[in-house]
Amino acid sequence: MGYRVVVVGATGNVGREMLNILAERQFPVDELAALASRRSLGTEVSFGDKTLTTQDLDTFDFTGWDMALFAVGSAATKDYAPKAAAAGCVVIDNSSLYRYDPDVPLIVPECNPQAVHGYSKKNIIANPNCSTAQMVVALKPLHDRATIKRVVVSTYQSVSGAGKEGMDELWDQTKAVYNPINEVEPKKFQKQIAFNVIPHIDVFMEDGSTKEEWKMVAETKKIVDPAIKVTATCVRVPVFVGHSEAVNIEFEEFLDEDEARDILREAPGVMVIDKREAGGYVTPVECVGDFATFISRIRQDSTIENGLNLWCVSDNLRKGAALNAVQIAELLGREVLKKG
Repeated sequence: MGYRVVVVGATGNVGREMLNILAERQFPVDELAALASRRSLGTEVSFGDKTLTTQDLDTFDFTGWDMALFAVGSAATKDYAPKAAAAGCVVIDNSSLYRYDPDVPLIVPECNPQAVHGYSKKNIIANPNCSTAQMVVALKPLHDRATIKRVVVSTYQSVSGAGKEGMDELWDQTKAVYNPINEVEPKKFQKQIAFNVIPHIDVFMEDGSTKEEWKMVAETKKIVDPAIKVTATCVRVPVFVGHSEAVNIEFEEFLDEDEARDILREAPGVMVIDKREAGGYVTPVECVGDFATFISRIRQDSTIENGLNLWCVSDNLRKGAALNAVQIAELLGREVLKKG
């Protein structure tokens, strides 16, 4: 006996990836509904070897469905997630709407699986921001060993984090560089993204940080430990898929780089590729389509007493979004619903 599963926003990048991953991981689905807005109504999407026709989110009845994976923006989530939850369908939400709600668990299954039992307060579970998800997978096992005091992270985030429009803009601007007659002005991004980097993701806040940077701080504290101090600089780079992060970690106790490497090799969801030679590390192009978060360049930071540096790369459409949502669904089924 399997689950009746809904994917909301099934025609978007993340929604399609959710369908792919549900099929790849052979999630025990008895019935699956693919929902979309009216403008995408009737669009066909793939689920393994099946083709599904999208149904209207506006008129869908969530009664009798076990779980709904939401891959739509906060505005649509605000309208429809409470309706699904009230109908008894557990919502796993990929937007930022519920991440900071104290009554909604924010979960990365490798880090805080026990939090899943808090879902019942609102019948909603939140999926973290893409840049946070991959970082905490690496931080948690190191924190368990040596207690992290402070994290300084700089991100190199791909344009797919801004959706299909972001990917189209990079593609069109790149072509325009070689054909200046067809100049493509920035629309999705604040400045030209082709052959450029932009130190600005989401809106600016009063203290000069951006909302994306604030998300990494708040979510790391909620998922791993509220005592950890985090400072982030989030940068958009001209890469289609795959977020990268340069992470500097300060610990309460000394942690040798070799021991850190061994800990991460054993950590769930982590793949260590760390050879001190040309090409002995992972880049975003190589991680596309993979489930793992890849860690490279692990080394001591001699400028502080108990410091390490590392390089962290992951497919942001997978671990940063769709994969983590499906892992939450698996966890929910295994620990709570127990049908599959």
